[in-house]
Amino acid sequence: MLDRILKLAEEVGKATLLSLQAILFLFRKPPKVRHFVSQITYVAAETSPVVLVTSTFTGGVIALQTYGTFHRFNSEFLIGAVVALSMGRELGPVLTSLMVVARVGSAMTASIGTMRITQQIDALEVMAVNPVRYLVTPRIFATTVGVPLLTVLSNVAGIFGGWFVATKLFGVNEHLYWQKMVDLVEMHDILGGLYKALAFGFIVGSVSCYYGFYTSGGTEGVGRATTNSVVTSSMLILISDYFLTAIIF
Repeated sequence: MLDRILKLAEEVGKATLLSLQAILFLFRKPPKVRHFVSQITYVAAETSPVVLVTSTFTGGVIALQTYGTFHRFNSEFLIGAVVALSMGRELGPVLTSLMVVARVGSAMTASIGTMRITQQIDALEVMAVNPVRYLVTPRIFATTVGVPLLTVLSNVAGIFGGWFVATKLFGVNEHLYWQKMVDLVEMHDILGGLYKALAFGFIVGSVSCYYGFYTSGGTEGVGRATTNSVVTSSMLILISDYFLTAIIF
């Protein structure tokens, strides 16, 4: 039991130091702009279709589930506010982060892990190129910035998904759908979700790069590191979501 605790403490320490190094390079000696642009494009632009489809149907499901209850009390016009609050506070940042973990985080771990086992990272060090600055810093920056941007898209898509189900399928008054949303949803609700998305993005980037950077064991090790990266990132997102919700809201 003690050995496991010490091993866990060692892993957490290594991950923390790697992340701090990456942040330090961002301010002291940042990589070239094209590296940041390339990673942000991969994280945000290429992931947006997945987030768009997922969030649209999520908003539709919220409207579908809540309509029956609200209809009993003639309060169908509150569906818009419920969809907006649910997406803005919780489902937007959480679902977006999990989609990024599945699509981007796993790919980051596999890419860096492959470079590790094929000794490309060692070659970078031989050429006096710091692998943390070259590989880790742009990726952590991209996920930290990209996840909040995707969360904005997720919120909009979810609200319109709920609008379609509520107004077009169930005949809810369209004006009241939007008006009650404006009346009951505050900017703090949306900004709070974006703060959470910022933290989730940093978690995804840090965990994915850590598992890739310290991959060992050949090709099987890459697969193992990718699996561990996805599981750990997902768990940390859900765990931190609780504490961030308690602090922000």
